[in-house]
Amino acid sequence: MSAASIAFALLFYAATVVLLAGLAARIADYARTPAPLKIPTTPAPVTRGGVVVRMLREVVFFESLFKGSLWTWLFGWLFHVSLALVLVRHLRYFTEPVWFWVVLAQPLGILAGFGMLIGLAGLLARRIAVARVRYISTPSDYLMLVLVGAIAASGLAMKYVFRTDVVAVKKFFLGLMYFDWQPLPADAALYAHLALVVALMVVFPFSKLLHAPGVFFSPTRNQADDPRESRHLAPWAAQLDRTR
Repeated sequence: MSAASIAFALLFYAATVVLLAGLAARIADYARTPAPLKIPTTPAPVTRGGVVVRMLREVVFFESLFKGSLWTWLFGWLFHVSLALVLVRHLRYFTEPVWFWVVLAQPLGILAGFGMLIGLAGLLARRIAVARVRYISTPSDYLMLVLVGAIAASGLAMKYVFRTDVVAVKKFFLGLMYFDWQPLPADAALYAHLALVVALMVVFPFSKLLHAPGVFFSPTRNQADDPRESRHLAPWAAQLDRTR
C-alpha cells in the first residue's frame, strides 16, 4: 500500500476522533450553560409540543431567517438542503449493500453539488457586498465558505473532469471502517478533495459551523412562553432556592 494511502488512513482516523470528541465537548458545554431567564422569541408556543413543532420548522425551513432576510434565506436554505443531499449520496461509500433510499438519492445528490456552490456563492457575495455584514465578518467567516466551496468544487471536478475510481475509493473507506486497510487510488484531485474534507472535520468543532447542534440549545427557540403558568428556574438556581 502506498504512503499516501497510509497517510490518509491515519488522517481520517485522527480527524474522526477530533470531530467526535470536539462535538461531544461542545454539546456538553452547551447543555451545562445556564438559562436563568425565560427569553423565547415571541410569538412563541406555550406548550412543549409547540416548541417541538417550532424547532422542526426552524431546523427544516429556517423560519426565522425567512422572516428576517429573504435573500439570505434563499441562499442559506439552498446550501443546507444541497449539503444534506450530498451527504446522503456519499453514504454509498460507507454501506454495502447500498440502502435503497441512498440509491434513489444519487441523481439528486449530483445536482445538489451545484446547489451547494450556488448557495455558497450567494452567501459569500452577501458578506462582501452588504456593508453591515462585511463589518461584522471575520477572516474565519470567509475561510469556512471558501473551504466548503472548495470541497464541493473538487467533488464536482472528480465527477466531470478528473475521472476517479469510485469503486477503489469505496473499498478504501469500507476498509477504514472494518480496520482492513485498502489502497487509495493515486489521484491528485482525489487527494485534494480528501485533504479538504479532513481539514473541515478538524475545524468543525471549533468554528461557527457549530450552529448546527447549537440551535437546539438556544433559549430563544427551545423555551415555551409560559412564565405566568410556571416559575422558571435554571438547575443551579433551583439548588440555591432549595437551600434557603
